Amino acid sequence: MLDSACSDLLSMCVCRRLVRRQTNVADHDPEYCVSRYDLWGSTQEIRCPLPQFAGSPPATWQWVVGPLALYLLERLVRFIRSRQQVVITKVVKHPSNVFELQMKKKGFTMAPGQYIFLHCPKLSYLEWHPFTLTSAPEDDYFSVHVRRVGNWTNALAKECHVDEIEFKEAWKLPRVAVDGPFGTATEDIFSYEVDVFVAAGIGVTPFASVLKHVWSRKQEGDSKLKHVYFYWICAEMNAFEWMHDLLRFYDKQMVDADHRDFLKYFVYLTRGWDMNMAKSIVKHDEDVYDSVTGLHQKTHFGRPNWDLILPKIAQDRKGKKIGVFFCGPSALSSVLHKACNQYSSLEGAKFYYNKENF
Repeated sequence: MLDSACSDLLSMCVCRRLVRRQTNVADHDPEYCVSRYDLWGSTQEIRCPLPQFAGSPPATWQWVVGPLALYLLERLVRFIRSRQQVVITKVVKHPSNVFELQMKKKGFTMAPGQYIFLHCPKLSYLEWHPFTLTSAPEDDYFSVHVRRVGNWTNALAKECHVDEIEFKEAWKLPRVAVDGPFGTATEDIFSYEVDVFVAAGIGVTPFASVLKHVWSRKQEGDSKLKHVYFYWICAEMNAFEWMHDLLRFYDKQMVDADHRDFLKYFVYLTRGWDMNMAKSIVKHDEDVYDSVTGLHQKTHFGRPNWDLILPKIAQDRKGKKIGVFFCGPSALSSVLHKACNQYSSLEGAKFYYNKENF
């Protein structure tokens, strides 16, 4: 009954033009006549005749049609892009229930850290799932790393024959559609001479693409970026073993190219260790490589103390504009953002905070 009454009221306002405006403003000046009610309509005061009103025609459509047309155009473009052919060129199985899809699509271009929506019609006609691109713009393909944690990802792994040893030709793999790529804050990484990358958990995924691209530009000498600090905070190492391989690659590449000071990375393990691991860490503390990750940099246990880290970076990079790029949960983002504001302008260095939350 209430809905009916509201509908009747709306209909009455539109059809009977209850929203009204004054039509004789030139004769009846509202500012002049507002305090002269006794003169309204008087023959002695020609400036204050009785106000006349008329209903205003409906005009909402004028404000709606433009945004609606842009929205429909954007949906049309996304639909056309999603129907373009995508070919899965390679499927790579990684540890810890992670597999990689390498794909090609005509006219596809990307920037580091961007993401796409992936669709597999054989699994569902309606589901589109977001995945961060892990390839770099220099690669002749684009890729995503998929962790098998739900019905859809497990079904996709099965369709892609991830667990089968035998190589599968492209025509035996499922048809997929891709919408994107879509931009993120990491597109501005080359706007600064110093970058600080902070990844928490699965937030490390976009930095796989970013680090590849940064290192490629460094080797070409086509970048004003001079120093990169990479902080990776994770609860368990096993979930992202594929990232260890990438960091080991940079270890070797930087030594070979004599760029040891270009990338400094710090891995923080917040939980997941036991007494046996602790004993192993103590036993191999003097080893060249870390006993947990196999990297040159030793693993830190606990959470990073930004009150110590950011002032140290500001001191080392005096007078520099420092871009801080974060990907992770919003709670940690707030802490890091406050620390950046607090220590900005220290030693002449200024921190510019960029974030991507999930």
